[in-house]
Parts: sequence; C-alpha cells; structure tokens
Amino acid sequence: MTSSNNPAPQPSRARVVTAVGFGQMLAWGSSYYLLAIIARPMAAGLGLNPVWIYAAFSAALLVAALLGPWVGARIDRHGGGKVLLFSNAVFAAGLTTLAVSQGPVSMIAGWLLIGAAMPMGLYDAAFSTLVSLYRLEARRSIVGVTLIGGFASSVSWPLTAALDAHFGWRVACAVWAVLHLTVGMGIHAFLVPRVKPVAIHPDATETVQPVAAPSNTTLWILAATFTCNGFIFAAMAAHLPRVLQAAGCTPTAAVAAAALLGVSQVVARLADAGFLHRVHPLIAGRIAVSLHPLGAFLLFVFGAPVAVVFTALHGASVGLMTIVKGTLPLALFGSAGFGRRAGLLEAPSRVVQALAPIAFGLMLDSWGAHVLWISGAIGCVGFCGLMILRTKNARPV
Repeated sequence: MTSSNNPAPQPSRARVVTAVGFGQMLAWGSSYYLLAIIARPMAAGLGLNPVWIYAAFSAALLVAALLGPWVGARIDRHGGGKVLLFSNAVFAAGLTTLAVSQGPVSMIAGWLLIGAAMPMGLYDAAFSTLVSLYRLEARRSIVGVTLIGGFASSVSWPLTAALDAHFGWRVACAVWAVLHLTVGMGIHAFLVPRVKPVAIHPDATETVQPVAAPSNTTLWILAATFTCNGFIFAAMAAHLPRVLQAAGCTPTAAVAAAALLGVSQVVARLADAGFLHRVHPLIAGRIAVSLHPLGAFLLFVFGAPVAVVFTALHGASVGLMTIVKGTLPLALFGSAGFGRRAGLLEAPSRVVQALAPIAFGLMLDSWGAHVLWISGAIGCVGFCGLMILRTKNARPV
C-alpha cells in the first residue's frame, strides 16, 4: 500500500517545458511585442502624441528593473510556479486598465502594471522555475523554453494587428487580458508543478565537484555584459529597419531583411540545442556577444548587400544571449539563490533598455550609418567582459 506521504509523481520534463514555453509566448506577446502594434492607434485614440506611449513603456521597464531582484528573492523562497501564476493576474490587470483608459493617467497606470508583471512572468521567472525543478540540469529545459518563446512575435504581431484592424486596440488589449486569465493561469496552475524552492545556500547536490565560489567581481562583470547586450537589443528592436536604410537599403528591402530577425533567433537556439550545448555556457556567451559587432562591421563596410547577413548575425546573437542569461549564471554560481541573482543581473539591463531606443534614435538621426560603430563598440565591451571570466570556477551545466 502506497503511503499518503509519498510525493505525487512529477510530470514529464517535456510537458513542463512546453507549458512554460507557451506561457512565455503569451507573456512576451502581451508586453514587449504589444507596443509595436498598438502604440500609434492607442495614441490616436487617446488624443496623445505617440511619445507618451513610448515614455510610458520606458517607465514600465524601469519598474521591472526595480522589482526584479525582489521578485527573484520571492521565487527563491516560494517557488517560481506561484510567481508565474500571479504574473498572469497582474498582466491581466494592466491590459484591462489599458483597454478602458481614457487619458494619460490611466494609460500610464496600465503600462506600469505591465512593467510590474514583467519580472514575474518573463524569462527571468521562467528560468528560475526551471532551476527550481531541475537544478544544475536545467540547461536543456531553458533552451527548450526559449525555442517556443522565440515564436512570440510571429504569433502575437499578426494576432494583435488583426484584432486592432477589425475591433480596435482596446479590444486587442482586452483579448490579451482574457488569455492571461484563462490560458495563462491554466498553464501555470495545472501544468507547472509546485516544488520546494531552491535553497538560498547550496545543498549537497551541488558539491559533487568542488569549485571555488565566484567573487562579486564576476557578478558585476556579468551584469555589465548583460547591460551591453540589453542596450543593443532594445536599440535594434526599435530602429533596425532605419539602421538598414541608413546603410543604403530601400525601405522595402530594409523591412524584408529585418523580418528575418525572428527566424535567425530560432535557428541560433536550435544550434544551441543541437551542438552548442556541448560547450560551456561561457564559450556560447562569447560567441553570442561577438556576432553583433561582426555584423555591424560588415554592414558599415559593405552596406546594403550584406543587410541580410547583418540581420542574421544580430538575430543569432539575441537568440543565443537569451539562453546564456539563464545558463551562464547557473554555471558560474549554481542554483542556490538563482532567482534573486537573476533579478540583480537583469536590473541594470532593463534600465538601459528603457533609455536605449531614445538615445540610439537621436544618434541615428545625427550620425546615420556611423551609429553602427557605437553599437559595435558596446558589443565589443561585452565580449571583453566575458573574455575576462574563466571556466575554471564554473560548474558543469
């Protein structure tokens, strides 16, 4: 007779990864990728300059940066599943506030609520949940989640655009809110298991291979590298077609080349799943941060003919860095306290992401294609940071 004290059997890893991955598609599609479609219709509907909408989204990223370490600590103590579930409620509240907003105050309040939900519901929380479940064996699960989440823009942009075209931006926001309250909550309540959170201090499972504890300097170097990557990510997300036009592409060619961004991200993640998983995450990180500077150099020197190459290299960099942000801290520091550490590492990046679109846009207006030297140099700084770090103090992942 089975004891009633025996724990319930854990669901398969494939089911958990699929569930968390679809939860990420929903979270990204209704936050980061929502802005690109509804910013101008929302501004027109509220009688505001579009700058108001972009400024509100920047404020949301600042809120996410401030809350990130606190949310990560909650994940360490209470488990990632509960936090992901709560994020659906906060996302729904923010989207509902946007749907019924009548002016700048309620519009800003809606975006700030979405900003509060971001550290609870995006990759940081998802990775922390996987680490809670699989500890140092979480790497391939992280890759699987990013593969599914990588299709967020491909799904959300057409859906949001269709809803906006037929029913308006308010209905689009309301539909996303309903999806959080039904699909999102269903996924996180029933398909993501509740487990004992990873301890703040390492346990016996992480002492199989003794390693020296990384110094605080390692943490700062990693945060600086992620911040450099965050600037490039946000700048290109906002201005990639304009950058390509400044390099000599026609508007049509620029849009066509930029459309390959999502595809190249997924291809890079497939490459990680296929063979890069055999190398240490630090090596994968060095490869990832080197791709944008290489692409920027080629685009500046050769211009429009290599626009597709630049987009592919930049997209691959973004795709790989999403994985590295989960696997490299895990390899360097272990699973103990992973959530809080992930929040600390991502906080300065989110601050920079809030400012990058405006700053890079001004530089693009003034310098044209020469702005590629700026993004390339920032990428090189990140690469140098990872070159300083060594694998000898890292755990196998």
